[in-house]
Amino acid sequence: MKDNTILLVSRTVLFYLVLSVWTCLWTSFFILVGLAIPPQKRHAIIVSPWAKVAVLLCKIFCGITFEIKGKENIPEDSCVIISNHQSAWETFFLQTLISPQSQVIKRELLFIPFFGWAFGLVQPIAINRSNKRQSMKYILKKGSDLLKKGYSVLIFPEGTRKPSGQLGKFSTGGAVLAVNSGKQILPIAHNAGDCWPPKSFIKRPGHVTVHIGKPIATAGREYKAINDECRQWIFSALS
Repeated sequence: MKDNTILLVSRTVLFYLVLSVWTCLWTSFFILVGLAIPPQKRHAIIVSPWAKVAVLLCKIFCGITFEIKGKENIPEDSCVIISNHQSAWETFFLQTLISPQSQVIKRELLFIPFFGWAFGLVQPIAINRSNKRQSMKYILKKGSDLLKKGYSVLIFPEGTRKPSGQLGKFSTGGAVLAVNSGKQILPIAHNAGDCWPPKSFIKRPGHVTVHIGKPIATAGREYKAINDECRQWIFSALS
């Protein structure tokens, strides 16, 4: 058991070292040239390739593989993406599915050297979590504007990561944004916490299954009912 733990720690350390070098090199280049790239193309050119390599490094060093079920359900039009939140793995992986894409993030992430500076180039919806009312107004305002421009918006309605097997209460922000914008919701469920548990340094080998549901229509519907339907679908997919 001790030898196995040492091996897992070593593999995790190697993963973070290589990811850090990759992140510094990739983002340094785009910090210099990013403004010359049209805004709607920055996600596909900057974020998606970086995220694909991050997911690949997870596989090489940590033994984390994955499969996607329901990829055909991804709509051609922009949508509000709602996913459960278990680890950092899904924040990497979900950036590879749809482009252009924006994500609701905590504002502090923009201050991380290299990563945060480059992230600021791709239209994130950065909020101050200490002011929930102001944050909601900002999400609705900027999120609606981005959806009209063809960006999909990724939201983790649980707010914070939950252990695998648990599904937290969903905030209604994603549903309200979808209703106000007249956009569909794309529900996504996954078990990434089995391999990359929240608040755990060690990453464990395993297989992540990503379930993509059929888009949920919002026209003429009440946002609370939509939010409940989305959460129930994710709960069922994880069961």
